[in-house]
Amino acid sequence: MLAAAMATIAEHGLDGLTMAGLGREVGMSSGHLLYYFRTKDELLLRTLEWSEGRLGAERSALLSRPGAARERLDAYVDLYVPDGHRDPHWTLWLEVWNRSQNADEDARARQAAIEGAWHRDLVALLAEGISRGEFRSVDPDRYAARLRALLDGFSVHVAVGIPGTDRAQVLAHVREFIADSLMP
Repeated sequence: MLAAAMATIAEHGLDGLTMAGLGREVGMSSGHLLYYFRTKDELLLRTLEWSEGRLGAERSALLSRPGAARERLDAYVDLYVPDGHRDPHWTLWLEVWNRSQNADEDARARQAAIEGAWHRDLVALLAEGISRGEFRSVDPDRYAARLRALLDGFSVHVAVGIPGTDRAQVLAHVREFIADSLMP
């Protein structure tokens, strides 16, 4: 069901995702879907959690592989930045962020848990690189917060298709920032 929701977002955008349409796609009534998800907001958040679970496994694998911390940091950035305009994962993120203004505490906590996983993994990678002398001595938590804010800002531009901020340009900007601010 969640895979079908993600596929619909990829093919038709978020506006194309309706409970009735998704129900037809998976052979259920929209009422049955509402029984499981209660609201479209819950469906979106559950789909994001599912998608993030898959990305989390990929992130964990790339961060645990042997090699230089900088190479793994570049892989983290590559995984973070959207593939391009209307990237379905980022389209979903943008909608969940937008809807979180009116979300209940449970939904906000679940969103924070997703954000927290990305942050903790980055902090651990930075701390490892610092301890090995591969990175400058910086506060890993503060640096991670700043780098993720930079990544979020650029990623929004890529996902919504702002001219002059395609994926390749963003990756070049971020790699330059890392070289200037983190490399010894």
